[in-house]
Amino acid sequence: MSRRPRKTAPGPSAIRDDGALAQPLAGLRVALIHDWLVTLRGGERVLDALCEIFPDATVHTLIRVPGVATPRIEAMRHISAFTDRLPMAHQRHRWLLPLYPTAIESLDLTGFDLVVSSSHCVAKGVISAAGATHVCYCHTPVRYAWDRTDDYIDGSHPILGLARPALHYAARWLRDWDRATVGRVDRFVANSHNTADKIRRFYDREPVVVHPPAECDRFEAAGRSSGEKRDYDLVLSALVPYKRVDLAIEAWRGMPDRRLVVVGDGPERERLQRLAPGNVEMVGRVSEADLPSWYAGARLLAFPGEEDAGIVPVEAQAAGVPVVALRKGGALETVVDGKTGIFFDDPTAAGLAHAVAKLEAAGLSRDACRAHARAFDRSAFVERITATVVEAIAARTALVRAG
Repeated sequence: MSRRPRKTAPGPSAIRDDGALAQPLAGLRVALIHDWLVTLRGGERVLDALCEIFPDATVHTLIRVPGVATPRIEAMRHISAFTDRLPMAHQRHRWLLPLYPTAIESLDLTGFDLVVSSSHCVAKGVISAAGATHVCYCHTPVRYAWDRTDDYIDGSHPILGLARPALHYAARWLRDWDRATVGRVDRFVANSHNTADKIRRFYDREPVVVHPPAECDRFEAAGRSSGEKRDYDLVLSALVPYKRVDLAIEAWRGMPDRRLVVVGDGPERERLQRLAPGNVEMVGRVSEADLPSWYAGARLLAFPGEEDAGIVPVEAQAAGVPVVALRKGGALETVVDGKTGIFFDDPTAAGLAHAVAKLEAAGLSRDACRAHARAFDRSAFVERITATVVEAIAARTALVRAG
């Protein structure tokens, strides 16, 4: 497709003083690509911020369950791939993984000047129109194919047990496809330095790092209004194997005087419910409106798994809640050991319980937690992503002009 001529090259600032987009972004036809909209987690909070930056964009997904996302996302124009119309797609979206490369490539992006993908699976493999700029916000190179294959396949539904060799084969095929589609992206943005390292290793590309956005004002207000009325410990997580919620459940089994509340849902919920002792409460998914109050009532947040980035620890700190986290992955970038949380090295129930005791003895400052979270505020994300998109467009424009 031919692109509309621009009178000026992209400038250093993409946001005017009144908050509106400056040229060259204001006139662009924008497609936002997100793997699927079936729940509201960290990736969807990134998409919400992208919708703020590009309010006139069209959101493209593989599967969309209406009503699960934020009001801002729900109000956007939506297009879904053919996978959204398959039987049981909304209930068993993970089972359709072998179809996703074909589905993402089937999305018609004719007429869009700018493509911004929010990708943890296949979104980055979308095929843009000729001449369009593609910026990928990468939550992680697809976990199922690279560094978490065993976690997902070995933790899959028992009925798939006999199919595990085929699933491993599919994962290898997906890895080959993922590597082959790297060239479709003009600029990679990693959600953490941890993810940036993976992009360098798996994709041989140099990304920009922009941490995911936290709505600090909202969580801080809830935390301050709660005062000292904090009577439980909190896990807030999707209930999938690599999150290691089972580790937290076992740790609190050995701490009967403490109460643990697990907020979240997922395929592991029934198994975890069976494991939970009397002092562990599984409350399932909670509404977006109620989320700040769950943080506000917590004495601490337990973060027992290894995450690529992880917005939950930042939201907790914004509410004045210190974090107990495994000393791996993105938590190393969002938690300050001995100041806003305590790390543990031994990924066992005993190791986690020891860190909880250490945190209680440390008497960490809730104000220090709030102050640290401010570095990850949504406003910083919006500014940096917008500037990165402008730079990517400028680079592509210069390349075209150079012939």
